[in-house]
Amino acid sequence: MDTFAIGDHDFLLNDEPFRILSGAIHYFRVHPDLWGDRIHKARLMGLNTIETYVPWNEHSPTPGTFLTEGRLDLGRFLDLVEAEGMRAIVRPGPYICAEWDNGGLPAWLFSDPTVGVRSSEPGYLAAVGAYFDALLPVVVERQVTHGGPVILLQLENEYGAFGSDKAYLQHLVDLAKRHGVDVPLFTCDQPSGTMIEDGSLPGLHKTGTFGSRSVERLAILRERQPTGPLMCAEFWNGWFDNWGTHHHTTDAAASAAELDALLAAGASVNIYMFHGGTNFGFTNGANDKGIYEPTITSYDYDAPLSEDGHPTEKYFAFRDVIARHFPVPSEVPAARPAGPRSDVTVSSSVPLLSVVDTLGTPRVFAGAVPGAEASGQYRGFCLYERRLDHGGVLSFEEVRDRAQFFLDGFPLGTLSRELGEHAIVIPRPGLLQVLVEDQGRVNYGPRIGEPKGLIGPAVLNGEEVKDWQLRALDLEGLGSNPLLLAAALGLPGSGGVAGPSLSFATFDADGPEDRYLRLDGWTKGNAYVNGFNLGRYWSRGPQRTLYVPGPLIRKGSNDLAILELQGSTTRCVRFVSGPDLGPDGK
Repeated sequence: MDTFAIGDHDFLLNDEPFRILSGAIHYFRVHPDLWGDRIHKARLMGLNTIETYVPWNEHSPTPGTFLTEGRLDLGRFLDLVEAEGMRAIVRPGPYICAEWDNGGLPAWLFSDPTVGVRSSEPGYLAAVGAYFDALLPVVVERQVTHGGPVILLQLENEYGAFGSDKAYLQHLVDLAKRHGVDVPLFTCDQPSGTMIEDGSLPGLHKTGTFGSRSVERLAILRERQPTGPLMCAEFWNGWFDNWGTHHHTTDAAASAAELDALLAAGASVNIYMFHGGTNFGFTNGANDKGIYEPTITSYDYDAPLSEDGHPTEKYFAFRDVIARHFPVPSEVPAARPAGPRSDVTVSSSVPLLSVVDTLGTPRVFAGAVPGAEASGQYRGFCLYERRLDHGGVLSFEEVRDRAQFFLDGFPLGTLSRELGEHAIVIPRPGLLQVLVEDQGRVNYGPRIGEPKGLIGPAVLNGEEVKDWQLRALDLEGLGSNPLLLAAALGLPGSGGVAGPSLSFATFDADGPEDRYLRLDGWTKGNAYVNGFNLGRYWSRGPQRTLYVPGPLIRKGSNDLAILELQGSTTRCVRFVSGPDLGPDGK
């Protein structure tokens, strides 16, 4: 068996100096049939290690569950890393940030208001213990000391930017060691202020996170940790996008120069991201530093390997830099081929509010308006219903995150968290229905763990409105539900479709091949291919196409479904030859 240790100056693999040249690939953001391809292309760029976060909430969508199939088969992902002859770094959190829904923390965890967040509060520690009980055996048996690829395990994530609870960090150390983790444990923090000291413990190796001024940041890290190998655990070579902004990019040559300086200083590195992947379904996170900003579906990150797995200018610039310091394979990945192009017209549609009984069962709540979590679902959409005896101004403490109001089936308007809206005019008595979209839970800062839905009290003309009906709407696997297809009717005439609605179409394909779905003329919603939720689209951009991984496509007939919330000006969507993530703002 191999050994891996932290020496006075170097990482030591079998007692020999080892420089970590790592790239981040999040297995949960990539179709599992494509893992091997992405890992192989990392090695071809000159990397020797793959790093990944582990999203607790994705593996444990409900209490007492831990899913490890398909896109969540971490063991298989690590086995593929080993098969490529590479090493692995695992970062299980429990908090991961990652622009991922709730920073990876399960929303059900905070249904109990007494549970703490990223602290030594007993209820939180008990839940973390159950999570580690399920996860760590997968990692432990794949440590380098057991003949596997895992050389490092990170505890927490940039904790110094959040807190300084040393008892909490020590509890994580104890849990890891109790489960048999014997590779080195480490923490990562920004080299700023007291973050490094606050976010770590004396016995843990400290690493930095930054994307510029590499030499300066490494010097700060060395001041805080006089011995041991220097490492940038997140070398930020790009950035994420929010809806309504531009597509963030960084200059390839400038990023390569920073990487060169880092390697010339003798440091190890983890490139964040090497390959960003996609926030499929309802998995994107959000930021809220005074204004709520949900993250888009694409997690391209302007990474060396694009969202759909092809080398970019930055890939070759980084490869050239690495080749100045280390041997690089001679094989070079191929450029992106043009994807198949076609127009597809939806052939049937059904109003969403007419099929809510197919999508979920209502629950009745006496008293104050409940949060969305009371529905038993922690992502996506829910529907509030209440019969009102009179009209007036209806207000809430807050709307999280976007609410469409209907009275007896007629639209009244929309309230948006982004705009700070929380009141709407109800013109008369009738059945009020409120479709609420969770646009992504905050993944960074003090608003992690906050509830979603209509945040009460609900007040109509000065009086609290109580006794609501709430149902979760199962829109995760839309398109695979035969009852929805049966309810959909053919579309007469021409023009677009109304919203909110579900529309359906079929298209033919020669077989599995990447595609790029463009929805010009559609406003906001989600798209699905063969029952798989590709993620959100929104006409405000910057993202203009949704990536359709080739393994989702089958030879012959394929199903397309579209959840459109506002209404479209067309019935047509297009598969185009390549991705369009919008203008880069330069």
